[in-house]
Amino acid sequence: MKYFITGATGFIGGELTRQLVAQGHDVVALVRSPAADLARLGVTLQQGDITDRASLRAGMTGVDGVFHVAAWYKLGSPDRATAERVNVEGTRNVLEMMRELSIPRGVYTSTLAVFSDTHGRKVDENYRYDGMHLTEYDRTKWLAHYEVALPLARAGLPLVIVQPGVVYGPGDKSLIAETFAQVRQGKLWFVPARTAYSWAHVVDVARGHILAMERGVPGESYLLAGDAYSLADVLELVARLANVSPPRWRVPVWMLRATAYGLQPLSAFVPTRFHPETLRASSGVTYLGDDSKARRELGFTTRPLEVGLRDCSAG
Repeated sequence: MKYFITGATGFIGGELTRQLVAQGHDVVALVRSPAADLARLGVTLQQGDITDRASLRAGMTGVDGVFHVAAWYKLGSPDRATAERVNVEGTRNVLEMMRELSIPRGVYTSTLAVFSDTHGRKVDENYRYDGMHLTEYDRTKWLAHYEVALPLARAGLPLVIVQPGVVYGPGDKSLIAETFAQVRQGKLWFVPARTAYSWAHVVDVARGHILAMERGVPGESYLLAGDAYSLADVLELVARLANVSPPRWRVPVWMLRATAYGLQPLSAFVPTRFHPETLRASSGVTYLGDDSKARRELGFTTRPLEVGLRDCSAG
């Protein structure tokens, strides 16, 4: 099969591309700049940008399926315009071009974060959140999910939506990976109390994308969430694997929220780790999803957390 992919230079998209090539598929990757690693894999590189609809046509013409993985993700950024242009309008460009070219299958990478803080509940694909979001990423991915992808799918676009939770593994450059590194170096002495996420290894999430392409029902969403763990428990496991002491101080929720409020006037000068948006998104929140549907209908599986964390122990 021949697939077109956006976000192939990113964390999930890169692993997805490697798996597709390993399975013998032809892959066309949309890139904004030279990508030697992809070229060495035998991937066809198509210069373009999801915010430029015309640049998509050549790479998408004649493919059997589309994986739209690319997204804007940045905590503490005041640039709402870029977030909307990439996550919302970029998604519209890709999916409308897919419709225009009559491409028979597509998978769109949404996120469990469209549900925002689940307040301790493990929700499934039928859950919907319509309140204020904690981050610009959450807000703009909500718009892309509910105002772009779902309406197009319901209008007949053969699109499957996948929703990962927290994705970890080798090659991650997110704040989660930075936090793991700080723990391994014995430099992190506190952790937010009560904060919990659903965790899945990047290899398993990428495989879930392929399963969604092959087995997913168009118009349906599938949580690729993984198992639920508190951030404190995960960091304690990271520390144990590194043979160092884990963070001992559990910061109360009220303290994090008060700090976020107090730092708001100084947000332009605060490092990402302590930016008000980052603190709000980690102050006792839970982003928890039930991936039973993906396991049942797609055959999605995830490795045990301890096994997965060993893969990125040098990160």
